[in-house]
Amino acid sequence: MSYLIGTDEAGFGPNLGPLTVSATVWELPPGVSGDELYEVLGGVIVRTPAEVAKSDRPCVAMSDSKDLYKPKAKAGLKHLERGLLAAAAVLDLNPAGWRDIWEALAPDSAQARQAIPWYADYEMPIPIDAGPTEIQPLADALAAGLADAGVRLLAVRSRAVFPQEFNRLVAEHQSKGAALSHITLALAAQSMGRLDPGTVSVVCDKHGGRDRYADLLADHFPDRFIEIHGEDRRRSVYRFGPTDGRVEFRFQTKAERYLPVALASMASKYLRELAMRAFNEFWLARLDGLKPTAGYPQDAKRFRQDIADVQAALGIEDGVLWRTK
Repeated sequence: MSYLIGTDEAGFGPNLGPLTVSATVWELPPGVSGDELYEVLGGVIVRTPAEVAKSDRPCVAMSDSKDLYKPKAKAGLKHLERGLLAAAAVLDLNPAGWRDIWEALAPDSAQARQAIPWYADYEMPIPIDAGPTEIQPLADALAAGLADAGVRLLAVRSRAVFPQEFNRLVAEHQSKGAALSHITLALAAQSMGRLDPGTVSVVCDKHGGRDRYADLLADHFPDRFIEIHGEDRRRSVYRFGPTDGRVEFRFQTKAERYLPVALASMASKYLRELAMRAFNEFWLARLDGLKPTAGYPQDAKRFRQDIADVQAALGIEDGVLWRTK
C-alpha cells in the first residue's frame, strides 16, 4: 500500500489564540503520486471557488486556506466549510456544532479547552456560512469521486496548542519554529502508527525558515537511520526504513499546492477561526465597544491593553491568554 500524509498549521504568528496543526492521511492506488491527486480527482475537487462556480456538477475547492478564506469577504467561511465538512462526512464525521468539530478533529484538546474560560461553555451551530443542506450532497459526490479514482481519504487529525502549552514548548525547544516542528512530527508519527504496512510519503510546509530537519526526525523516529536526500531553501528531503516500508519526509516551500497539505491547511484554519470566534465573543460580551481581534502581534497588543481591567477583575492569568512568541 502507498500512503500520503500532508501537514500544515494555522496561527503560528499570533500572540492570541491557539496554534493549530493538522494532518490528512490518504491511501493512493498503484501508479498515482501525490503530485497527480488534483488531476485524478478533478471531477470533484478543484483549487478555487471560481472553478466551483463554473462547474456543472457538485464539487468542492481544496486549496491553501488563505486562498479560500478572506476575513472581510462576503463568502466568509463558506468555502472552508464546504471542503472540510464534506471531507469529514466522507469519514463518517458529521459535526453539527462548535464542540462537535473539535471532538471530531482534535479530541485530545478537550481537557485544555475546558480549562479556558472562553471555550469551556461555548457552543454554536455549524456550518456558519455554508448552507446546512449542501454538505451531504457534496460529501456524496466526493466519496464517489474518490472511489472512482481508487483514492481513499483515511483521516483528518488536528492538534491544538493553547497559550500555556505553547509557551512551555517554545521554552523547552528554545524557539517557536522548533516547537512547531516537534508538534508536527509528533502528529505525523501518530498518524503513521495507525496505518497498515506500506510506503509512506509525508509532505510538510517549511517550519520557520528551517532547512535542516534530520535531528528532529531522529527524535521522533529514534530507531531509524535518517538519510538526507537534499537540504536547501526550496526543499529538504529525508528517507528511512526498509524497501517495503519506506518513509519519505519532504519539507518544502508552498507545500499547500499538494492536495493533502491543502486540506490540512483548511482544517487548521477552520479550527483556529472557530477558536477566535469564541475568544472574541467572550471579551466583547464583557466590554462595551471592544473591537475584535485576529490575534496578530500589533493588534493583539491593542486588544490586551483594552481588556486589561476586565482580565484583572476576572482573575485570568496572562499565561492563559498570551503567547510570549
